[in-house]
Amino acid sequence: MNNSRQNNDSSDELIIESTEDFEKALANLEMPKYVLRLYVAGNTIRSMRAIQMLKKICEKYLEGRYEMEIIDIYQQPGILEKDHIFAVPTLIKELPPPLQKLIGDLTNVEKVVIALDIA
Repeated sequence: MNNSRQNNDSSDELIIESTEDFEKALANLEMPKYVLRLYVAGNTIRSMRAIQMLKKICEKYLEGRYEMEIIDIYQQPGILEKDHIFAVPTLIKELPPPLQKLIGDLTNVEKVVIALDIA
């Protein structure tokens, strides 16, 4: 009897663990992952401010569900034409759809959150 009870206890633990895993997976499905690209021009004040603001916004509103790429147009000048970048800093939200472009240093957090459609 004792062995049987121990087996039941351990299988109960497995069910709880798998339920927790399922709930975590379900929560991740409900909250989309954001893919963001920020185009900057070297180490200018505007570029540094845009990078800092984007990091703060992502950490506050998108913790654990974002990918961020910082692209310095001086190091990759060919990308400007390919990605239709006409001013920097420019932030592009690739995912989730629809694609969005924001131009500026991202200091108006409320406008950035609304423009990126962050829930």
